[in-house]
Amino acid sequence: MTGLVAHLSAGIGAALAIIGAGYGIGRLAGSALEGMARQPEAAGDIRTAMIIAAALIEGLAFLALVICLLLSFK
Repeated sequence: MTGLVAHLSAGIGAALAIIGAGYGIGRLAGSALEGMARQPEAAGDIRTAMIIAAALIEGLAFLALVICLLLSFK
């Protein structure tokens, strides 16, 4: 029974991590596009910062997924 609970908890944790990452990247992209629309001359700097931040968010989501998998098989 505890194996089932561990797998279910890992699935819920992974789903929350993916939902959080998707929400974060969506907000990031929306804000970056709004900033580029307001200041087109700063588009290059904004795009660079957006790509770096999106990579960090995706890395954190991947780490959360790995932790969920490790805890489910423990």
